[in-house]
Amino acid sequence: MANTKRDLFRKRRLRVRSKLRKTANGRARLSVHRSNKNISVQLIDDARGVTLASASSLEKDLGLVGRNNVEAAAKIGAKIAERAKAAGVDDCYFDRGGLLFHGKVKALADAAREGGLKF
Repeated sequence: MANTKRDLFRKRRLRVRSKLRKTANGRARLSVHRSNKNISVQLIDDARGVTLASASSLEKDLGLVGRNNVEAAAKIGAKIAERAKAAGVDDCYFDRGGLLFHGKVKALADAAREGGLKF
């Protein structure tokens, strides 16, 4: 029986995450979620199970509500880098989930790197 797009996405997400966890070395995880209308990112400490920082296009103070384009992703990347610095995190690993490292995800990662995060 053919796999659905959702099933293939879930398998890809688990495959990416399991490979990243092997090389994590206690670093925080920068996890990206993208929907049709918004994009969000979280900095997660898996050892303690807590979110250290987050940024989303749903935040009204960013002025990006309902926008999911490359410019919005770049602003979210810059904001998460700023909040990560405030939380005392400068080194993490990038968990793209099942998404391709292209377009919005790449713009978010590049902006986070320019903001000072290392991954």
